[in-house]
Amino acid sequence: MNENKTNINWYPGHMAKTRKEIIEDLKLIDVVIELLDSRIPLSSRNPDITEITKNKDRIIVLNKSDLSDKKENDKWIKYFKENGLIAIECDSNSGRGINEVLRAIEKLKEKELQEYASKGRTGRKIRAMILGIPNVGKSSFINRVSKTNRLEVGNKPGVTKKKQWIRINEKIELLDTPGVLWPKFDNEKVALNLAYTGSIKDEILPQIEIAYQLLKYLLENYKSNISERYKLSIDYIDEILNQNQPENFNIYEIMQEIGKKRGAIVSGGQVDDEKVARIILDDFRSGKLGKITLERSDVK
Repeated sequence: MNENKTNINWYPGHMAKTRKEIIEDLKLIDVVIELLDSRIPLSSRNPDITEITKNKDRIIVLNKSDLSDKKENDKWIKYFKENGLIAIECDSNSGRGINEVLRAIEKLKEKELQEYASKGRTGRKIRAMILGIPNVGKSSFINRVSKTNRLEVGNKPGVTKKKQWIRINEKIELLDTPGVLWPKFDNEKVALNLAYTGSIKDEILPQIEIAYQLLKYLLENYKSNISERYKLSIDYIDEILNQNQPENFNIYEIMQEIGKKRGAIVSGGQVDDEKVARIILDDFRSGKLGKITLERSDVK
């Protein structure tokens, strides 16, 4: 495996246009809901969006919390609150946290709605905007919050294409906008985190290298998850990792063992590296490796 920098650069052309549209749409918006992936709260924050929405009321939603480490979720909620932001843990699939988000929106604008009502504008609704990078679960969140399945949902970045207003309840309207990702990644860790979670299209990535880097992190931080999922004892994993050879050889050897356990074998008895990479990435993204957080609030 290559220990050199993994170069990732992805910025679909339509996203530059989307950014301009967001700036224009913000003139109509009362509250911005910033949807993050709870497994990578910092990496899934688009710094550009943070800048252009800084004068708006914002709510941070840590989505996909069913896939992340609960203890780390709590620490991230505390981190954002200490930085003056409302932060709510959410699982769009089960609906956990959705009502809390709606209550937070209404509370933010409660006084303004009362003022409108006193002037006879009783029909005035709170207009909210949801923003997030690709594949943080925007469509699933909106489907859950609006109690419909009107949006196409998929586990690929960029499923949501067109802007639309959605009526949530008597008080709130939501504008859905496709996620915007920055044009380049100066920080390799950010780029890798986005690749691990599927926020960058797999077709343009070196899958084996990405899976190798993910496995390396998991062996350092969630070794027992790897042991349990792939039926490799901790002692056996440690024996491989402690061999007197370069680290990348050891980790690659564990990838080979995973391939053997999962039947990723091609003719001649060789392990299919591409298939093993796909297995590791799919298992992580689907939660089959357990609840995992890739970024910790105390390590910036």
